[in-house]
Amino acid sequence: MANPTGESESDVVRLDFDRRLMLQFRGSVVPSDSGLLAYRELDDALGLTAIRGEMLADARTGKNGRHALAGLFRQSVFGRLAGYEDVNDADRLRHDPAMRWVVGGKAAQGCAASPSRMGRFETQWLAAPENLSALADLSDQWIDLVHGRRPPRGIVLDMDSSVSPTHGEQESSVWNGHYECTCYHPLFIFNQFGDLESFIPASASS
Repeated sequence: MANPTGESESDVVRLDFDRRLMLQFRGSVVPSDSGLLAYRELDDALGLTAIRGEMLADARTGKNGRHALAGLFRQSVFGRLAGYEDVNDADRLRHDPAMRWVVGGKAAQGCAASPSRMGRFETQWLAAPENLSALADLSDQWIDLVHGRRPPRGIVLDMDSSVSPTHGEQESSVWNGHYECTCYHPLFIFNQFGDLESFIPASASS
């Protein structure tokens, strides 16, 4: 390359052996999780997150919200689907082209939600009693939508519990005599396909 330090003024680097060839860094416009687009197509076909977005209560009072609740919900769900469990990952994912398309709306041409906005969405807005009630029925409604397209011959239900020990005075955690610890002890009901049909919260099942 000729005078590589001088090329830093431009994002295009020309090569000495063939000046017709140019190198350009395009990392900011290349998606890292393009597989999410296939799931988004399935989501569109079944209307999974659209239905849930319509049922969530919006606690925001301003009129300049950049992202609809359905978009925030998609970012939360699809981020975890891609293996990103921490809302801090939104700092990078908000610029990812695949995630922006998944979120939709203004994010498709701009950027998805920031870590602080996702934190408020998950810990404040979703934690509202009316939204917690809606989320409790979420998996059952999604399963009904899928089975409506391809009804199974029968349903086999399997009930199982899960123990999650807690430390300190965690809300809704109780003492469990069998496990001899203070914990969350919800009951889960799965079908034979591994789908979560329903669950009973820790405080109700302990």
